[in-house]
Amino acid sequence: MTAFIITHYLWIKALHVISVISWMAGMLYLPRLYVYHATADKGSELSETLKIMERKLLRIIINPAMICSWIFGLMMIDGHRALLQDGWLHVKLAMVIGLQIFHAFLSRWRKAFLRDDVPHSAKFFRIINEVPSALMVIIVIMVIVKPF
Repeated sequence: MTAFIITHYLWIKALHVISVISWMAGMLYLPRLYVYHATADKGSELSETLKIMERKLLRIIINPAMICSWIFGLMMIDGHRALLQDGWLHVKLAMVIGLQIFHAFLSRWRKAFLRDDVPHSAKFFRIINEVPSALMVIIVIMVIVKPF
C-alpha cells in the first residue's frame, strides 16, 4: 500500500485538498443556515425548507467530504510516516479533531431542529460560525508555514 501511496502521492494530495475545501464549505455554511432556522417560526414553510437544506448539506456534501478528507489525509501520513515526528502535524491533527468535534455538534443540532427544538439562539449560531474559520486558519498555517 505504501508504494501505491508514494507513486500516487500528488493525486492523493489533490483529492485531499478538494475534500477539505468541500468539507470546509459545508462547515461554514451550515451554521449560517442555523442562524436563519433559529429565527424561523416552528412548522413554517421556511423552517421546513431549512430542514431539507440542512439534511442534504450534511448527508450529501459535509459527511462524504469529511470521510474523504480523513482517508486521503491518513493515506498521505501512511506514505510519509516521518511526518509524525513533526510538531506542526500534531497541531494540525489536533485542530482537525476539533473540527470533527464541531462537525458532531452541528449534526446533533440538526437533529434538534428536525424535532422543532431550537437548540440555541441565532446570536449563538452567528458566533460559533467563526469556529471552523479559526480552526482552518491554524490548520493552513501549520501545513504551509510548518512553524515547528
